[in-house]
Amino acid sequence: MKKLNKTFWIVLGCICLGLGTIGIVLPILPTVPFYLATVACFAKGSDRLHDWFVNSDLYKKHLESFVQRRAMTLKTKLSIIGSVTLIMGIGFLCMSKVPVARFILFIVWICHIIYFMFKIETI
Repeated sequence: MKKLNKTFWIVLGCICLGLGTIGIVLPILPTVPFYLATVACFAKGSDRLHDWFVNSDLYKKHLESFVQRRAMTLKTKLSIIGSVTLIMGIGFLCMSKVPVARFILFIVWICHIIYFMFKIETI
């Protein structure tokens, strides 16, 4: 039973890692929450996977300060906002004939800006 439980957390962690990675280029999926879920799942499922993830450059560069202090550097915030703006801008331009989709993308983009600039502390 314990092995099944660990397997569940490892599989869930891999799914979250995949969704978070897809979220880098797909603006509807939030990257950071999926990566935080990956950390939690790997911690419950495998010490080796957890140690691998928290020692990765991705984690150290973008998530470590957020996990430890619920804060990010201005450079990290601007990097995230910049990539989200670029990807959403491409989607916005491609949806010129779908005004509802453009409106939804605009609202999601505004929510990203508000969240990262005003809800997460800058260090």
